[in-house]
Amino acid sequence: MLTAFTNGTIYTGAQVITGKTLLTEQGKIQALVNPAEVPLEATIVDCNGHIIAPGLLDLQIYGGGGYLFSAHPSPEALNAMAQALVKSGTTGFLLTLATDTMEVFHECIRILRNNPHPAVLGMHLEGPYINPVKKGAHTLELIKRPERAELESLLTAAGGIVKMITVAPEMCDPAILRWLDGQGIILSAGHSNATFSEAMEGFRNGIRAVTHLFNAMSPLQHRDTGLPGATFRDNSVYASIIADNIHVDDNALIISKKLLGDRLFLITDAVEANNTGASLHVAQEDRFTRPDGTLSGSRLTLMRAVQRCVQYAGIPLDEALRMATVYPATLMRIKDRGRIEPGCRADLVVFDHQYTVKNVYIAGAQQ
Repeated sequence: MLTAFTNGTIYTGAQVITGKTLLTEQGKIQALVNPAEVPLEATIVDCNGHIIAPGLLDLQIYGGGGYLFSAHPSPEALNAMAQALVKSGTTGFLLTLATDTMEVFHECIRILRNNPHPAVLGMHLEGPYINPVKKGAHTLELIKRPERAELESLLTAAGGIVKMITVAPEMCDPAILRWLDGQGIILSAGHSNATFSEAMEGFRNGIRAVTHLFNAMSPLQHRDTGLPGATFRDNSVYASIIADNIHVDDNALIISKKLLGDRLFLITDAVEANNTGASLHVAQEDRFTRPDGTLSGSRLTLMRAVQRCVQYAGIPLDEALRMATVYPATLMRIKDRGRIEPGCRADLVVFDHQYTVKNVYIAGAQQ
């Protein structure tokens, strides 16, 4: 079905366009045309002066819709989580698992493989190959060093589902990092106490990103700038950041953006309340914590992170949107999402100037 999205400001990921109509057909972006050029047979969607943007992409999220997926791995939980995320404007996400047992990892992989959802990009394993010193909310007893045989078994079972793994570079044999990189896994440094030198060595061995910049990592200090300093010094590694003014202060967001430019992207690190299994989360007014009070996850949506970037960090809306679309898609080597361009999948979010989501489309279908 040919659909024409009219009367909206279009943020393509490269330009901000007014006075044009967006055409989609068979689930893909077709063209941007003048209103007079819209074919008569097109179904008209009046966007009422709102903003039309690519669907948002979240590379680190643990739960939604009332479910923490690792604690309730089931088709029902997956569907509830996906529906809640899509409703918030996120049309693509990496379902993330914190440090847990291999049995839980395998069960979650099985559910994900047997129940594909158009919004699920794959799985992100945050741990268990991290540094106990920077465990944050992760379960100490389950943290370990990576072994090739275990990883081979896990990735074989995953069948391509696992897309990203967060590791502490100083806890990993460089040969394993290079092997994982060769398997097409996006390696991200996090929950790490790496020195500047150890972090740079990790980047040379295949680590291409940094997980929730500043949180659960070696500090930026003047005698050894640690993992943050290595991230700023390197000229290719990407970094995610949780823009809620809780995980990082708005000033840290501002400074990081100035230094990293198009290598800084947004995640939510959002969880759900849970009192079973390895990941325990207690809902607070503006965050989640472990029962002992340790910060354990956000209550963000990606749209609210975009809003905070604009309103509190002075980042222009088009650039804030790129931090939630173009840049994560580039890191993941996804060419058909995160942009409004001919041939891309018609994943769209329509929202007003108060950042309220009005409509969401996946492959051109209203959700």
